Amino acid sequence: MMQFTEAPPPALHQIITAPFSNLPMMNKNQTHRTRPWPGFPTSAKALGTNFGDANCMEQLLVHCANAIETNDATLAQQILWVLNNIAPQDGDSNQRLTCAFLRALIARAARIGSCKLLAAMANSQANFTIHTHKFSVIELASFIDLTPWHRFGFTAANAAILEAVEGYSVIHIVDFSLTHCMQIPTLVDAIAGRQEGNVSPPLLKLTVAGSTEDVPPMLDLSYEELGSKLVNFARSRNIILEFRVIPSSYTDGFANLIQQLRVQNLVYAESGEALVVNCHMMLHYIPEETLTLPSINPNPNLSSSGSSSSYGYDVASSSSSSTSSSLRTMFLKALRGLDPTIVVLVDEDADLTSNNLVCRLRSAFNYLWIPYDTVDTFLPRGSKQRQWYEADVCWKIENVIAYEGFQRVERVEPKCRWVQRMRNANFRSVSFGEDAVLEVKAMLDEHAAGWGLKREEEDVVLTWKGHNVVFATAWMPA
Repeated sequence: MMQFTEAPPPALHQIITAPFSNLPMMNKNQTHRTRPWPGFPTSAKALGTNFGDANCMEQLLVHCANAIETNDATLAQQILWVLNNIAPQDGDSNQRLTCAFLRALIARAARIGSCKLLAAMANSQANFTIHTHKFSVIELASFIDLTPWHRFGFTAANAAILEAVEGYSVIHIVDFSLTHCMQIPTLVDAIAGRQEGNVSPPLLKLTVAGSTEDVPPMLDLSYEELGSKLVNFARSRNIILEFRVIPSSYTDGFANLIQQLRVQNLVYAESGEALVVNCHMMLHYIPEETLTLPSINPNPNLSSSGSSSSYGYDVASSSSSSTSSSLRTMFLKALRGLDPTIVVLVDEDADLTSNNLVCRLRSAFNYLWIPYDTVDTFLPRGSKQRQWYEADVCWKIENVIAYEGFQRVERVEPKCRWVQRMRNANFRSVSFGEDAVLEVKAMLDEHAAGWGLKREEEDVVLTWKGHNVVFATAWMPA
């Protein structure tokens, strides 16, 4: 059984430098004696079968989080020393996952001022920053093709959209997408492929929310430049595409975009065009119940006079309870007011919304092992794409763990909660047809054997080794 030596661990600046590498492993030939740390298990048996076990690593991270929250710098430093020895940043998937959480915990100490020694050391390290890559369009398209994480949602959503807009001469797509419209070329291809004989292809109108927030994956070009590329691509498929960017942000529930759509809603209805709202892993950035209207004001320069809130929504029409006045609820009700032809909602199937750090850490650890586990199946160690991939996951982990309040934007909710939100907003679910399921299965055949598909009532869910990863749902006004 591995126990801790009587000799103290290295100074914390030695632990953070590198970061978390080049420290000697504990010498098993040394004389060992259990150190009675308050609230900390005194043996590996108390934590799990061995220190390399994922459950053990999770427990150590939980104890480290508690030590940081209670400002116990000594205990936090001791656990950091243990974690440093068992979780190198270039180790196996569980070790790299644990290392990412360890970095996030130290970043939290630096941001909230807890454990002043830890905070000072973390702030002194220039190489502590996560370097996310800015993709070119070609890079991002190739990057997304590596895994079903996004392709699953693209495939399922496109199938549902094509069925819903059959026969329309004008299709207006409002794209709330984390992947910067990378779904649109596949949809354009599918629409072009359905045209027969002398039937004119429909006119496509694409509206996106232009925003300045840096949420990975990030592009190295403006949305105006992206729009030009999409217009040219559509033209090459004999499709006319009109592209429009409306400055709008998830921080206020895309209020400006919603308002613009409201103004033009009568035009849409009179012209008989299909209104498609495509929500791909973007809605979970809208503040949820823990950040209700009275407690935050992300844009104090906006007026809040009359019945309009600083977010551009009509508060007077909402209940005073936190649930009905949350931005997510108000956003979905505003969508329902537009009477869309179809709304497709795709997102990650996890719960990262808890206000309790330990609960959030456990939930994130037991979900975000999946990208680390999958990356070993399709990207070699040392490749640039692997560095980009894991840097984006590290960004997510740091945001979930190190931030609180309005800065904590990674607030993923499970499918069951989004389903209830949609029903409360007066939408009814639409089942994915057999053709959609067959298309998703064909896409999964291009990837590793661990990926799977399952049906949950009318929805479809992407799985990895039997664990839920991403869900896809389709909705129409009730």
